[in-house]
Amino acid sequence: MRAPQDGPATDGGRATGSGPATNGGPAPGRRRWVVLAVGMLAMTAGCAFQFGLPYLIPALRDEGLSLGQAGLLAACPTVGLVLTLAAWGSAADRWGERWVLAGGLGLAGLVLLAAPSVHGTAALGGCFVLAGAAGASAHASSGRLILGWFPARERGVAMGLRQTSLPLGMAVAAVLLPRTAAHGRGTALAVLGAMSVTAALLVVIAVRDPARPGRDAVERAGSPYRTPVLWRLHGAATLLVVPQFVVAAFALVLLVDERGWAPSSAGALLACVQVGGAGARLASGRWSDVVGSRTGPMRVLALVTAGALAALTVCVLTGSPVATVALVATGVLTVSTNGLSFTAVAEYAGNGWAGRALGVHTTVQNAVAACVPPVAAQVIGAGGFGLAYGLTVVLPLLAAALVPAELRPPEAVRAPGPAGGSVLGPVAGAGPGLPGGRRPARRT
Repeated sequence: MRAPQDGPATDGGRATGSGPATNGGPAPGRRRWVVLAVGMLAMTAGCAFQFGLPYLIPALRDEGLSLGQAGLLAACPTVGLVLTLAAWGSAADRWGERWVLAGGLGLAGLVLLAAPSVHGTAALGGCFVLAGAAGASAHASSGRLILGWFPARERGVAMGLRQTSLPLGMAVAAVLLPRTAAHGRGTALAVLGAMSVTAALLVVIAVRDPARPGRDAVERAGSPYRTPVLWRLHGAATLLVVPQFVVAAFALVLLVDERGWAPSSAGALLACVQVGGAGARLASGRWSDVVGSRTGPMRVLALVTAGALAALTVCVLTGSPVATVALVATGVLTVSTNGLSFTAVAEYAGNGWAGRALGVHTTVQNAVAACVPPVAAQVIGAGGFGLAYGLTVVLPLLAAALVPAELRPPEAVRAPGPAGGSVLGPVAGAGPGLPGGRRPARRT
């Protein structure tokens, strides 16, 4: 396949940017997988410092900081992330993914490289907030690339792969930061900065923007937020985030304090849960591709998750020996819908609004997720693990009810292909068929 070339914007609502298109969506070829791989690397590099700084807490405490001060510094990148996600998504919609993704990650890397030279806890925290704010570009842009480069029949798997970047980033941080911090905090930050700058350079070299509609076409179509569908997707996904973090944040404590496991053994088991969660994301994405629907599998998995949480609650309250098995199963299931919600949001929003919609989606989820551990800790302290798990059972049930039955964009914004096709392809569950003319196996 001939590599696409960047093209100038045109008027009349025609596509801007680059990327091949056919009647069934983006043309098959190797480049889309290269774009996905580089996007995953960029997300992994971003997540390594956005969510991996807790692994620097021992080194920060060795410098004389209290646990509270070190914990606050570790949370600073997430604060920056939440503040700028929607803005980066809007920038990707307007100017394209390639330079937004590369520019944000490159700036984040430069800030991290400069951070060792600053003096004072406040200045270091400011650097971490700025790095998180800049690196947030990866979350909106990498998801938007999948929408433009992959046909509907492959987007579930592609987005599932993309969503594995967060656990991969945390795994990279867990391996690198304690070792590099032994040579000083500056060395660890330099490694994180170099990773981000390298990822940004790879994006410039390998990534090309898919075709996208012109600004006048987007304005004619109007905002997808004029219907409640996107808000329902945001709300359902956010409800599912709460049990995910209740289970994940305190699983180690449950195994060590309540079940008598050694910390090293418990950590190894939870690492396996992370791997299983990544596999669940991929499997659910493949399922959604096969049946031609994102919301149907999302609703079923939400109901199954509620059942798993109920079983975990009973096992913990009764002291059952299978509580550990229930914990593992629940830990895998609570993350299984993550990629489905992102794919559904991007497809419904369309290529003209996907960046902004993904930015809002991620902002809401991260804002709620940041509140879950302290609240859950209070509940566990007052009533135990069984009460905390039991209170979360209702949330997946509410999410299942909130998930839209169909995704039918009232006026989908699609960039026209050479023969009147669309680089987006039909939205799953929204049209008469999937790419290639085949109908969905089922409609929900």
